[in-house]
Amino acid sequence: MNLFLNIAIIIIVVCGILILYTISYNSFQNYIIRINEAENNLDGILRKRFDLLNKSISIIKSFDENKENILECVSKIRSKKLTNFELDRQLYEGINELQSYKEEIDGLKTNETFIKIEIDLKESEIEIEAYRKYYNNIITSYNRKVSSFPTNIVAKISKYKNFPYFEDKEDKEEISI
Repeated sequence: MNLFLNIAIIIIVVCGILILYTISYNSFQNYIIRINEAENNLDGILRKRFDLLNKSISIIKSFDENKENILECVSKIRSKKLTNFELDRQLYEGINELQSYKEEIDGLKTNETFIKIEIDLKESEIEIEAYRKYYNNIITSYNRKVSSFPTNIVAKISKYKNFPYFEDKEDKEEISI
């Protein structure tokens, strides 16, 4: 009888551990899905910004045919495979360069297509800020889970690592579009 009780206790403990492991593992999977979703949203907005900067090249060239390397950073982006973090930094450089063209080329400020691109860039900046905040909030929760007991045991077994945060705009030069 005592042996049966010991075996029952061991089975209950093992089942309890398996249930806790499964709950933690599923929670990690939920976070990973949400992180991927946030990255896809950021990717879509960054691609939209890239396209807007790309469109502005032909507009700038139409006002100043002597310009050779307009938005050179945009041309470099085409040939590279960048992460969203790197793409975001490159696009900020392109937007800053776009602003300098706006100031030095007459007629660009009044061009309707160029104005529309600027408006779309402002709207995309608002969207990026929101997605960046959402992404960083998910990453904070996920990273806490990776670092805290007992879920850190599941993280180590499953080889989950901390994710980096998406840089805030304060880390970059201020852009005024």
